[in-house]
Amino acid sequence: MTLTATATTATAPAPAPAPAGAHPKTGTVEIRCPDGGWLAVCGPDDLTPGRGVAALLPDGSQAALFLDRAGRIHAIGNRDPFTGAQVLSRGLTGSAAGRPFVASPLLKQRFDLATGDCLDDPEVSVPAYGVRVRGPERKAAQGTGRAH
Repeated sequence: MTLTATATTATAPAPAPAPAGAHPKTGTVEIRCPDGGWLAVCGPDDLTPGRGVAALLPDGSQAALFLDRAGRIHAIGNRDPFTGAQVLSRGLTGSAAGRPFVASPLLKQRFDLATGDCLDDPEVSVPAYGVRVRGPERKAAQGTGRAH
């Protein structure tokens, strides 16, 4: 069987523009590691809004990646500082005052996905890592995480 492509004069509707700060849907998601290097983790289409993905970093620590509902990708430390368990990637996501957060599945403390700050205890935070999406021919804008 041979398939032949044919040109048509109808035009498809233009895709909706990505939200401000949203990452491309193709390429490779990379996390900025504490040593300053970048680690390839997954493709943007491997991330689902509202669900986290855990990644093992070269120094043995873990990061939790999240795609928020606006299309932005965030990476914070996966270790819950209140229990020591590597569980933040399994937490529930939401937003408070326009700030995306993940709530620990254990004791429910909320951590800001952009800064790593605990919204329920200002004395506690987790690392926040820079994130970028690199495509085969381009580099998207990168986040500015802060490592602890």
